[in-house]
Amino acid sequence: MSQPYDSLIFDMDGTLWDAVDSYAEIWNVTSRENSVDRVVTRDDLLRYMGRPLREIFNELFRGIDVDAEKYLEGIARNDPKMMPVLGGHLYEGVKEGIPRLARQYKLTMVSNCGATGLRDFLAFTGLAPYFTDTLTNGETGLDKDENIRLVVKRNNLKSAAYVGDIQRDSDAAHAAGIDMIHVTYGFGSCNDAQLSFDSFTDLTDYLTK
Repeated sequence: MSQPYDSLIFDMDGTLWDAVDSYAEIWNVTSRENSVDRVVTRDDLLRYMGRPLREIFNELFRGIDVDAEKYLEGIARNDPKMMPVLGGHLYEGVKEGIPRLARQYKLTMVSNCGATGLRDFLAFTGLAPYFTDTLTNGETGLDKDENIRLVVKRNNLKSAAYVGDIQRDSDAAHAAGIDMIHVTYGFGSCNDAQLSFDSFTDLTDYLTK
């Protein structure tokens, strides 16, 4: 079956893997370093997944006396040290599906994570050979739709789709002028995706027909 896309731009968290427990550990180490009496739990982070780190910080530490810049500098310092060790858990079908998709599509990634988040993900999972480009909010400070536009432009993508798990992903994809492919097993819902799949294997099978 002929597909309408020449490329796929992937979200990371909730789409390719679940690393929320590792993120919570990084936040809690940073809290201890800053003498902040606030334990960040998995459930705390799940409420705000997909948002830039500063927005997450503002929600988690609302009303708490803590130096935001110092704390976020701590996150930026601890994340690249800890994530290559802690990592996360790939969703079922991702390890096998990405190489299959890469044979037919140019694969890139755009995420609202920190500057090193996508590179750490690719190194930890061994999936780096299958992706041609990555871009994060931590690198540019830009909203996701703007980063999607940058990736589309600098890779000369003619017909890209964004693969993500929450409504904010869909909003960003459509604002950038591309389709949204929703995976329902992630961290949220989506009401206006062009395609929707309940598993990564189903997504892979459909897009490689």
